[in-house]
Amino acid sequence: MSLAAFAQLVALSALWGASFLFIRIASPQLGPAVLAGLRIGLATLTLAFIMRALKHRWPWTHWRELLWISLSAIAVPFMLFAWAGLHVPSSYSALINTSYVMFGCLFAAWMKVDTLSVRKVAGCWVGMLGIGMIVRLGPIDLSPTALLACLAALIASVCYGIAVPLTKRALAHIEPLPIAAMTHAWSLVLLAPWAVYDAPKAQWSTQALLATAVMGIVTSGMAFWLHLRVMRHISSTAAMTPAFMIPMFGVLWGHLFLGEPLSSGMLAGAALALIAIALISEIKLGAKPPGDANATP
Repeated sequence: MSLAAFAQLVALSALWGASFLFIRIASPQLGPAVLAGLRIGLATLTLAFIMRALKHRWPWTHWRELLWISLSAIAVPFMLFAWAGLHVPSSYSALINTSYVMFGCLFAAWMKVDTLSVRKVAGCWVGMLGIGMIVRLGPIDLSPTALLACLAALIASVCYGIAVPLTKRALAHIEPLPIAAMTHAWSLVLLAPWAVYDAPKAQWSTQALLATAVMGIVTSGMAFWLHLRVMRHISSTAAMTPAFMIPMFGVLWGHLFLGEPLSSGMLAGAALALIAIALISEIKLGAKPPGDANATP
């Protein structure tokens, strides 16, 4: 992976890490279903507008392939993580989410879109250890509901692991922008009934709607498209390294803007996460950056 591609993944991780701040603002007021529905709806509108502006066609002939991607990358994980967040602390979900890198490595090797090496496996385990130190898991009541919530988060991570090689394969014959737009549109169709059902329970506020707008337009719509643009030029395993960077930025933004404590253990965990990223991504100085002159969106 080129240094330019890595820099773009860092920038995307910073955006996705900031989502934790906005989720803390919007989710308690809107509820997870309404938040997910609005977020995906705004992302779909944003990407549809860009599609029209750039005169791209919707990939209707690939609707079945993109439906599977939307299920595994957006719709199912959003629902499972939203439910899990009601029963276990977000730190548990953040740690469990990093396991998708391991699942992604296995599925990518099985689908023959990437290779599995000792270095990558070691990087996965080092990264999960580092994130465990960052999120500082505290004691919870291991009730049946809490265990089911952890299982839901794990299944969501498996879905993410499946989605990466599926997306990498689709990028071989479909442009990034149509993939981003179509998968969000499918996810909106799938999640809209749930969001509409829970809408009367939501507590609408300007603050929550603004936070949701930023997530929908920027961290879901634009960022997802940009991530696909980078993914075209790197391995599927390297494309998953933001899983280790997102919690780091989430903690950093929480410390800077919410005054949350920053401990030496978190810094040590961040160092391990960076080592994991180096092991997995195989950064190469001077390599061809993503998005060259002949690339299309």
